[in-house]
Amino acid sequence: MGVLQMQHLKQIFDRFDMDSDGSLTLLELAALLRSLGLRPTGDQIHSLLTNIDSNRNGSVEFDELHSVISPYLMDDHEIDRLMEVFRLFDRDGNGFITAAELARSMAKMGHPLTFVELTALMREADTDGDGAISFVEFAAVMAKSAVDFLGIPGLPLWR
Repeated sequence: MGVLQMQHLKQIFDRFDMDSDGSLTLLELAALLRSLGLRPTGDQIHSLLTNIDSNRNGSVEFDELHSVISPYLMDDHEIDRLMEVFRLFDRDGNGFITAAELARSMAKMGHPLTFVELTALMREADTDGDGAISFVEFAAVMAKSAVDFLGIPGLPLWR
């Protein structure tokens, strides 16, 4: 895990640590996971909290989250390559992919989307509901696609 990724993970952690106590409650952890494009059930969140919470205090501190997530994160080179792909879709360079940009890019690559397909893709990728796909949302979709394509077991949160 690169320094920039560590800083980014810490920023995400801090954003969801609503009471700024240095730990995530069950609800804060669920919100963080959903922001990353994951769709865990209540039982999965409870199980995850139990597995991550190494000091058994009922919440997740940054070090606990980092130790569990870091093996699954990309290195800086992989992030750069994914960013290059993201920029191919982000036609205006504003850091977000709109439905129109996604439709144009897919058509240009020889894979035109129907309105139903476009709507479904946007609904799946745009986890914060702002009408556009951020890099974090894009990366989550790409990771989910890779997990689904490769059939990697043991990642139930991606379903």
